[in-house]
Amino acid sequence: MTHYDLAIIGSGSGNSIITPDWDGKRVAVIDGGTFGGTCLNVGCIPTKMFVYPAQLAAAAADGVRLGVDTSMQGVRWREVRDRIFTRIDAISEGGRRYRDEELDNVTLYSENVRFTSPHALVTESGEKITADRIVVAAGSRPVLPDTPGMDLPQVHTSDTVMRIDDLPARVLIIGGGYIAAEFGFVFSALGSRVTMAVRSEALLRSLDGTLSERFTAEAAKQWDLQLNTTVDSLKENADGSVHAVLSSPGGTRELDVDLVLAATGRKPNTDRLDIAAAGFDATPDGRLAVDGFGRVLAGGEPVPDLWALGDISSPYQLKHVANHEARVVAHNLVHPDDLREMDHRYVPAAVFSSPQIASVGMTEEQACADTEARGVELALAVQEYGSTAYGWAMEDSTGFVKLLAEKETGRLLGAHIMGHEASMLIQPLVQAMEFGLDAATMARGQYWIHPALTEVVENALLSLKTNEKPGRNRL
Repeated sequence: MTHYDLAIIGSGSGNSIITPDWDGKRVAVIDGGTFGGTCLNVGCIPTKMFVYPAQLAAAAADGVRLGVDTSMQGVRWREVRDRIFTRIDAISEGGRRYRDEELDNVTLYSENVRFTSPHALVTESGEKITADRIVVAAGSRPVLPDTPGMDLPQVHTSDTVMRIDDLPARVLIIGGGYIAAEFGFVFSALGSRVTMAVRSEALLRSLDGTLSERFTAEAAKQWDLQLNTTVDSLKENADGSVHAVLSSPGGTRELDVDLVLAATGRKPNTDRLDIAAAGFDATPDGRLAVDGFGRVLAGGEPVPDLWALGDISSPYQLKHVANHEARVVAHNLVHPDDLREMDHRYVPAAVFSSPQIASVGMTEEQACADTEARGVELALAVQEYGSTAYGWAMEDSTGFVKLLAEKETGRLLGAHIMGHEASMLIQPLVQAMEFGLDAATMARGQYWIHPALTEVVENALLSLKTNEKPGRNRL
């Protein structure tokens, strides 16, 4: 049995827990997957490295309506793929080598592990580990639907689809969330014929209703969108393609595709850790239960010196949230008498599809319920990109900003954007919410560059019709 001062399960955001506070102390990092975690290897970073070339391809095809004869001539898929993963794999290997070979006080276990008691672990190879403090940052993994044929080699998840050898001519995507929306754009923009089977009546249903409705309409223009549809079975054809049977209220449809992407969600890796053996609590959706400081719970009470962060415990499967939680846990580990709380009040998220989407705070439905319960009025504004000068330049007919605020105080409750660079336009609104800047002060207390696209945010703030007066007024 080997004992450590600190054991970290997971090498994604958990890897950043090893601050200079642990110099000279024994640390174990345990991860049976690829070093660096989901975001680096199979998530945020490589997907966006595919999204950018897809944006270039889509922009070329879009030039005609503005009087520019441009077109997308083709895609060198393997060149795109290899450019991405040559860089990604080098970063992953460099991180692994640094932890495993260059730091004398760190031991890397490249295998999965499970709990045998709150401070005791055993690896797949049978090695027993104990630690004074343990941080669980074991992440999540894709979920495959229970459909016949899901074991075919042509069926992929987001973990594997980016490393395929050739761009498929025909793609079936199962699911209607973030991952489906992003890969639907990537494959369709690069030249694949995409069919998307979605069980519900709209895409991105967890987002604000206006976003979901308008994005669904735009997606239907780009790929074959089959709503209220399930995939009943997949079967391999003699030529190596896949025969899919789809069902909807309108009947049964059959089609042949070259690749299937299952994008039906992710699940936390708690089931691989045997948390029951340690007596830890789990949430109804299977996450490791933690308190506001990141402490693992057992019987509703925090377990001494046991912490968790990221997808294994957080309701937000977002890298920036995991990074925030890692900073909080890193502090709390070494300052037990000065614990900091995790701040999940205003968590922004973006979907890098076409159009791009960004959101923070309450949806309209949530804001209506919240203001009604508190007995205050809700102010709402929807501002179209096309109402601004830069929107005219783009001849934009789809982008918009939607804001929700308390009418009396102008306090922003939610912000939702669909359109060009939505993930950038949302940031000043995140900042306003985080630091308590009311809508009127934000709109008139600073200059807005004309004719930048940010004017659509300014105009949305002015359109809220709140009762408050700006703290600083530029007449």
